[in-house]
Amino acid sequence: MVINFPTILTIARAVLAPLVVVAFYLEFEHHYWVAAILFFVAGATDYLDGYLARKYDLKTNFGAFLDPLADKILVAGVLIMLVEHYRTIWMTVPAMIIIWRELMVSGLREWMASKGERHKVSVAFIGKLKTTFQMGSIMGLMLLPVYSWLSWPSKVGIWLATVLTVVSMLMYFYDARRSFDG
Repeated sequence: MVINFPTILTIARAVLAPLVVVAFYLEFEHHYWVAAILFFVAGATDYLDGYLARKYDLKTNFGAFLDPLADKILVAGVLIMLVEHYRTIWMTVPAMIIIWRELMVSGLREWMASKGERHKVSVAFIGKLKTTFQMGSIMGLMLLPVYSWLSWPSKVGIWLATVLTVVSMLMYFYDARRSFDG
């Protein structure tokens, strides 16, 4: 198996996930900023790996498998960190819904792949919009201990991301409905 540059970026995203959490909790000067920057870099690899794979025809089955897994490792790990940090329902409920959706859609994609119909649940615009709101609000929540003015935009953003998360999941299941058994 040859591992190309887009796949290396995907692996880097998965590796950065625990580093984000460690940077957030280690109390050194600017640790919240370091964690947020690491999270941003990891999130940017999500865009970059797919772009490079498509542009230079470097798509691989391994990369297609690993990419959503790396996304889930990053987002779930950071959401769990934020739930522990804030210990409040306004963070716990969206985190639970977002993680629940990621597991449901992963299962759906696996099901569709087993039927040779994975293309029916490929990423749609609403999924990209959801990811944008999710990543932006997560970064805001990570920097909230430093910048209190981020409180409302971050909280509204995470709830908006949660709504988009559910809507996109429903759209994926709707698109796949004809592939379900009896």
